[in-house]
Amino acid sequence: MSAPHPSSTKYSFVVASNRLPVDRVVDEDGNEGWRHSPGGLVTALEPVMRANDGAWVGWVGQPDVEVEPFDNEGIHIVPVPLSASDVQDYYEGFSNDTLWPLYHDVIEHPSYHRDWWNAYKSVNKRFAEQIADIVEQDGIVWVQDYQLQLVPALLRALRPDVTIGFFNHIPFPPVGIYAQLPWRAQILDGLLGADVIGFQRQDDASDFLRAVRHIKGYTTKGTTIDVPVDDPAAPRSRKGITVRHVEARHFPISIDAESFEDIARKPEVQERAREIRAGLGNPKTVLLGVDRLDYTKGIRHRIKAFGELIEDGRIRVEDATLVQVASPSRERVDTYRTLRDEIELSVGRINGDLGTIGHQPISYLHHGYPREEMVALYLAADIMLVTALRDGMNLVAKEYVATRFDNDGVLILSEFAGAADELKQAVIINPHDIGAMKDAIERAIEMPRRERSTRMRALRKRVRDNDVARWSRSFLEALDRHAPRNARIDASATEPADRHREAQTDGMSIFDQDAQKARAAEDTREARDA
Repeated sequence: MSAPHPSSTKYSFVVASNRLPVDRVVDEDGNEGWRHSPGGLVTALEPVMRANDGAWVGWVGQPDVEVEPFDNEGIHIVPVPLSASDVQDYYEGFSNDTLWPLYHDVIEHPSYHRDWWNAYKSVNKRFAEQIADIVEQDGIVWVQDYQLQLVPALLRALRPDVTIGFFNHIPFPPVGIYAQLPWRAQILDGLLGADVIGFQRQDDASDFLRAVRHIKGYTTKGTTIDVPVDDPAAPRSRKGITVRHVEARHFPISIDAESFEDIARKPEVQERAREIRAGLGNPKTVLLGVDRLDYTKGIRHRIKAFGELIEDGRIRVEDATLVQVASPSRERVDTYRTLRDEIELSVGRINGDLGTIGHQPISYLHHGYPREEMVALYLAADIMLVTALRDGMNLVAKEYVATRFDNDGVLILSEFAGAADELKQAVIINPHDIGAMKDAIERAIEMPRRERSTRMRALRKRVRDNDVARWSRSFLEALDRHAPRNARIDASATEPADRHREAQTDGMSIFDQDAQKARAAEDTREARDA
């Protein structure tokens, strides 16, 4: 693909991610347009980008498409084109068939191919060149996620005046696993080009620091790494070596909790939740799993546990339904096609063996849904199952909590999801222990309303107090401390509005409220008839 065109327009704040915050759409007449991408990252960074005249660098999501920079809803969009071979080798290959399984504790075996690595280097170089071309003198750059781990060092070589942040949205593996990567030192060098490196969990930051000590031999103290540099003006370490100080610590990401609650409070969304339960036959308990179809999410484990509970007679088949939403993911990768076949075979077996004419134990949905439909599903679910085998954060857990303004519902959460560090009032499980997961599901089904309400109130306070705006603000403030005085970024634009509301229902779900209203109406009719 072509190199970036020289740009006369410079920006004080640049965000770079594999994908742009907009999706390219072409209508039936061939007219091109752009649709805003939903997501917490975009929501968090939009205000600060507008306040700081920021630009967003990324791929349009389609191969062999070259688009000139443009503005979209107040954000400057700078596309980086990728060819079909780039997508195959850099994205599907090295990013998702090498780094993804390696960083998720080798749940599936990573593939190591030199051609993929060369493509990864090439695309990262293209991103770095594009950023270097558009960021103004002493500007600030925030690079996002594992697809662009070489960008910080490449950018620093091109533009040593720039302050650079990097955030890793997925886990970072223990050094014994990370050391398997043939290009382990080069990746660390790439990341250490940043001034601030952020991770989801404290364990991830600690694993990164250990890798730096073990593989690079650099000195670390607390969250600070001494990176040797050839710069006479840089500070010197205790050993007299010229160093640059890099900060590496955890900044747990979150969601725009208020927007999810606002959607949940809409009457039409609550009505849709009632329709969903009615469509399932109004079982006593609706369990819900919402995931990308990925081997890290533990979908097979939760399906197995649920099926065994019915087989064991601990749950009557008519009393409970598991709704599993598995949105399509990386379907050109063999591992994901195999996973889909395995999950659909398990669902078919359980429904065939245990279902009745009027009721299927599992409702399996292999497609994505718009946000309002997802919120309706959250409201319809008595129990949310987040059983990830390894996950950076898992924002679905926080979305479920944010929607439950009725202070009802039970969250069953894997200890291997980053969200477990914060959402301690969830029912925490080891998803590899099928017996314990079965016990947790049964406990959640039988949990008294008062306990459900107490737990959910605490969970909701945590999610509201630590929303996505606070996440972005805390990272940008850390990055700002490394920037020159004349390049300070205005992070105040991320301040959330203080509109937190307490529920008025005292732990009563919208379905309990419906039943209460129906009983009151019946009492009124009986009194009138009497």
